[in-house]
Amino acid sequence: MIALGGVGALGALLAPAGLAQEEPFVDWDWVDRHTDDVWVSFTEHIQLTAIAVAIGFALALALALVAIRWRWTYGILAGFCGVLYAIPSLALFGLLVPALGLGLVTAEIALVSYTLLILLRNIVAGLDGVDPAVREAADGMGYEGWRRLVRVELPLASPAILAGLRIATVTTVGLVTVTALVGEGGFGSLIDNGLSRSFPTPIVVGTVLSVALAIALDLVFVLLERVLTPWTRATSRPSGGRRARRRAAASTAAPSSAPSSAGPAPAVGVTGG
Repeated sequence: MIALGGVGALGALLAPAGLAQEEPFVDWDWVDRHTDDVWVSFTEHIQLTAIAVAIGFALALALALVAIRWRWTYGILAGFCGVLYAIPSLALFGLLVPALGLGLVTAEIALVSYTLLILLRNIVAGLDGVDPAVREAADGMGYEGWRRLVRVELPLASPAILAGLRIATVTTVGLVTVTALVGEGGFGSLIDNGLSRSFPTPIVVGTVLSVALAIALDLVFVLLERVLTPWTRATSRPSGGRRARRRAAASTAAPSSAPSSAGPAPAVGVTGG
């Protein structure tokens, strides 16, 4: 009788856990019924990521150009962006919500702030990596100021810039899930919904799709870099790296009417500091 009573008491204690274990880890019927909700979360996640990376890139490019033009500002700008990057996301939302409330603006300000340091460093590193001889050749061909920046320097700096965009995009995909706290979470809204109901299916769906989206976008940037910067593969060859860069610079900078015998001009431009 004592043994039977002990088993009965143990069964009563474990009954809720047993019921939870009998429930499937992923309820595919729920997934089938909520396909529209999952799609809405997907589009919202993509939109939040795209807006944040686009705004972050525009701001970082402007800051990088300032840092290239006035070298003493780079430490200040990078330090400011570093402070923003170091603030925990929950603490940042705690600062923004009282001033701006819940919604898209609060979410995007937080997301953009985490992209600035990555993009600023990569853009500056890419522009600093342009060979001074290429700048000299571009000046000799009549490309100066903004024309040289747009037609010569930014294309040659694109490998580093694309690498920064790749890291910033994948990082932002993960951070978007946290913005569910301010009502704009993409897949994070599914995770938050599952946590509030102790229902694992939306948690699994939101988590798996967030990871899958990050991997997919990472692969997109890898392919994009291979398509837009074919000369980077040639630079890996020991004997042809410098010649490949010169050919890429010539094809980017030289207008069709420029004479092939144009002589060198004095180097102007900013070297890496």
